[in-house]
Amino acid sequence: MIKKLPYIIPGLIILLMLMSSCSTVQTESIDPNDMSYLYNPLKNNLHPRYRIFHDNENISTLSIKLNSGELFFSEANPEGVPKAQMAIFYRLYNLNQGRIAVDTAMINIPLTKQDGKRDYIFSFPLEAESGFNYEIEILLKDLIRNITIQAYIPFDKRSDVSMHNFKLRGHFNKLDIFTQVLREGDYFNIIYPGKSIDTLYINYFKPFNEIPDPPSMLTPAASMDLKPDNKIAIGYSDTMPIMLPREGVYLFSPDSSGLKGYSLLNFGKTYPGLSDPETMIYPLIYLSNSQQIDEMLNSNNLKITLDNFWLGITANVERSRELLRVYYNRVLYANYFFGSHKEGWQTDRGMIYTIYGPPDKVYRTPEGEKWGYHKPVVKSGWGIRYKVKDEYLYFNFMKRENPFTTNDYTLIRNESITTYWDQAIRSWLSGIVFRLDNPSDI
Repeated sequence: MIKKLPYIIPGLIILLMLMSSCSTVQTESIDPNDMSYLYNPLKNNLHPRYRIFHDNENISTLSIKLNSGELFFSEANPEGVPKAQMAIFYRLYNLNQGRIAVDTAMINIPLTKQDGKRDYIFSFPLEAESGFNYEIEILLKDLIRNITIQAYIPFDKRSDVSMHNFKLRGHFNKLDIFTQVLREGDYFNIIYPGKSIDTLYINYFKPFNEIPDPPSMLTPAASMDLKPDNKIAIGYSDTMPIMLPREGVYLFSPDSSGLKGYSLLNFGKTYPGLSDPETMIYPLIYLSNSQQIDEMLNSNNLKITLDNFWLGITANVERSRELLRVYYNRVLYANYFFGSHKEGWQTDRGMIYTIYGPPDKVYRTPEGEKWGYHKPVVKSGWGIRYKVKDEYLYFNFMKRENPFTTNDYTLIRNESITTYWDQAIRSWLSGIVFRLDNPSDI
C-alpha cells in the first residue's frame, strides 16, 4: 500500500522522529542524527541494495533488494505463516531548488517467506521531473524487530545518458543486477530503453590503484585521469551477452564523445573478499611501505611470507590469528561499504576504517560525511564529585563528483587536527588492535 502525503506534515515528522528514537539500531546513541550503525556490522542487521531507473520524463522507479537471510520471518499472524513486516518512509528532494521536498510517501510491505527464495525485490514510482538533480532519503524499518536504517541516494535526471537511464540483468537467469561490481565470467545484458540506438561505446580504464596518504599528511586530493586506456564500439542489443574480461573500470555509453553512462567495475575474482595471499598482501601497505610490499609479492611462497609478517609482529600464533582476523575483517567491510572507482580499502574512508575501525559517530549531508572516534574518557574534578567529558576525533569527508560512481568521498585534511595516525600504526605493529578509546594501548 502506498500513501502519498503532503510535503509538510507535522504528523509524519513526529512519526519519523519516533522511529529513530525507538529503533534497536539507533537507541545505543543519544544522538538522533548519528548514523554510525550503517558502517558497524554489529549494529546493523539489514544491508539493502537500491536502484533507481528513469522510466520517463516525469517518473523514476526506486527498487529495493533485500536478502532473505537478513529478514526476520514470524508466524505470529492470523494466517500462521512465516511473514516479515517491512515499512518504508521516503522523502524526495529537488537539489536544484534549495533541497525542496517534491515527493513523500509511506509504504507497508508484508513479505511471505518462500522456500528457496534468496532475495525479495520491490519497486515503487517517484514523481521526479527531468532537468533536475535529486536526492531521496529513505527510512526502511523492520516492524517486527523494531529496527530502522536510513539511506540517502542521489540521482541525476538532467541527461538521458546518465547511469540511471540503464538497467542491468543477468544474461542467463534474467534477474536484475543491483551492483556495479562484476567478475570475469559474469555475463550480463545492458538495458537502455530511453531511445533507439544501434551502437554502444565502451570506455575502458585500467585499475585505479592509488593508495591515499596518511591523514596526517597535508596533500591535495588526488585527481583522476579520465582519459580511457581503450575505447571500442559494439552493436547494441539488449539481449547481447557482455562480460568484463579483465580488471578495471568499464563505462558504457551511447555517446561516443563523453563520459556519461553506466559504469561497471571488475576488481578481481575474490573481491570484496580476500581469499588468497596476494590479495591479502596489498592492504598491508598501511602497516609497511611499497618496497616491503614488492618484496613480499616477489617471494617464492606468498602464504609463508604473509604468515611471517603477522608472526613477526606478535611472535604468537594465536595473537597473530586474532590480529589478522580483525584487520582483514575491516578491509572486507571497507570494500563492501566504500568501493567507488577503486577497491573500498584503497579509498580515504577505507583507509580510516581499516586502521581506526568502525566510527562511533557518523553524520551525513548531501555534501559529505563526518566521522567521530571516541577518545579516552576525561574526568574532571576531585573525589566522588567529577564530570565525565566525551571528546571525539573527527574526520571530514567531502563528496566528490565522479563519472563512475556516486560513492566517492575525499578526506579533508587539516593541519590543526591531531590524527593519532603514528600511534595507531605503532599499536598494530606492536600486536594490539587499535581503538582510539583504549587509554593504555596506544
